[in-house]
Amino acid sequence: MFYKPKDGHNLPHNPFNAIVTPRPIGWISSCDPDGHNNLAPYSFFNAVAYVPPQVMFASTGVKPDQTGTKDSVANIRKTGEFCVNIVENAMIDAMNASSASLPNSVDEFSHAGIKSEKCHTINCQRVAEAPAALECRVTQILPLEGEANFAVFGEVIGIHLRDDCLVEGIFDITKFTPLARLGYRDYTKVENLFSLSRPDN
Repeated sequence: MFYKPKDGHNLPHNPFNAIVTPRPIGWISSCDPDGHNNLAPYSFFNAVAYVPPQVMFASTGVKPDQTGTKDSVANIRKTGEFCVNIVENAMIDAMNASSASLPNSVDEFSHAGIKSEKCHTINCQRVAEAPAALECRVTQILPLEGEANFAVFGEVIGIHLRDDCLVEGIFDITKFTPLARLGYRDYTKVENLFSLSRPDN
């Protein structure tokens, strides 16, 4: 099969998200200037650079109570900061609950029953029990092709690691089982690891 996205795929569901998988989930927390907390999961998320460490997430779509985007991007535009909380499989129900489309004045931490803690270097909350959290200062917000598509880039200026996930100096992801997004309504969890050396190492 071959198709051009602009012409449609003639399938029951769009296969694009199922092709680009698995995708890590950035659980993005932010706060607006009036102190309203927001927490939302984004599967268009990844690390993009080592020095300085940088991450990105992309937001698509709009909310009725925001102008041309969603709460996360609206908040980050105003404050210039956000936190990426890493999602473990044990938090799947809370993560899913935080994805509900709620008024921007509603605190998703409270709505989903998630314990929060104040970040150290930025003015927003983080998921207290997340395996890791990355406090970020925005470097750029890029408009992408299409309506209400934005890529948000941030420099990581503070990192939280849960103590039980550190084993002999290694951040051990098997201690918390990362959750990843697939296509359609599907998810997966990372349980099996293997190592592979590059030819020049």
